[in-house]
Amino acid sequence: MLRDELTNIWRVTRPAVTKIVSAAAALGDRSENADYIYGKKHLREIDKRIRYLTKRLDNLEIVDRKPTELDKVFFGAWIHLEDATGAINLVRIVGADEFDLKKGWISLKSPLAVALLGKREGDDIVVKLPNGKQELYIQTVSYEPPDNT
Repeated sequence: MLRDELTNIWRVTRPAVTKIVSAAAALGDRSENADYIYGKKHLREIDKRIRYLTKRLDNLEIVDRKPTELDKVFFGAWIHLEDATGAINLVRIVGADEFDLKKGWISLKSPLAVALLGKREGDDIVVKLPNGKQELYIQTVSYEPPDNT
């Protein structure tokens, strides 16, 4: 995902913006040339993103093995949680760059993930959320994606 974004920025986005800036620069006076000024600003933002992605990719550690305690919550776990109303939600603990709330993927650093880490199937947890504390029951923990994802 991050590598694909970096490749796209290098091969598609940056060359296109560079071409626009070059064309704008060829028009002469750059001090009042909006295309040039905006293009240079956009290039700085692109370069900043490239630096960030490069650093993140250099520091990533791929976790490709299951833990020894399969009923305990660790990084990468899929967890079925039951709330006080009986509603069941599926969440997965992922890295900070991977979170996607639509998929139920929560960041390792989120309050919910912090409360879940190290707990087991059958445990109750209390999570302090912006709208107050919520009590949740850990129904299942799995390291295989469910059938519907």
